[in-house]
Amino acid sequence: MEKVNKFVIAIYVDNKSGVLTRVTTMFTRRGFNIDALTVGETESPEYSRITICMSGDGYAREQMLNQLRKLVNVKKVEILEEGTAIKRELMLIKVKNTSDSRSDIMTAVDVFRANVIDYTPGELCIEVTGDPSKMDAFVRLMEPFGILEMCRTGIVALERGANTLFYKK
Repeated sequence: MEKVNKFVIAIYVDNKSGVLTRVTTMFTRRGFNIDALTVGETESPEYSRITICMSGDGYAREQMLNQLRKLVNVKKVEILEEGTAIKRELMLIKVKNTSDSRSDIMTAVDVFRANVIDYTPGELCIEVTGDPSKMDAFVRLMEPFGILEMCRTGIVALERGANTLFYKK
């Protein structure tokens, strides 16, 4: 049995109503779960870029690539390979703020190059950006202090170097 891995798919699509629904429906119909999804306008307003993180074996990966390439509004589909892509995520996390834990939390904020974006006597809201593994590590570190609320954007990613998703040099 083939190993299940996480992989990131970058999809360049027409910036039109309904395109995201068609793309995500491809996953639903085939029973694949999306671990993270981000979408936004690109450098050209006529196109959007969808970044999907999913888990699966080689068969799932190839099946999704082939099916996505068949969609009319999809202009380009590519796997962003580990080591050749820059991946980042944004997380907002609200933790309990007590006089006993405050200095430890602030030390972690400094070490992780995070930012406190809201401060009250009972809570701290912290913004963290970076690689998804950095987000996971920060969450594990904050758990003993009491996480009150958290949201993550999902991965955004670009290829390293001169290559771009749509215009290859």
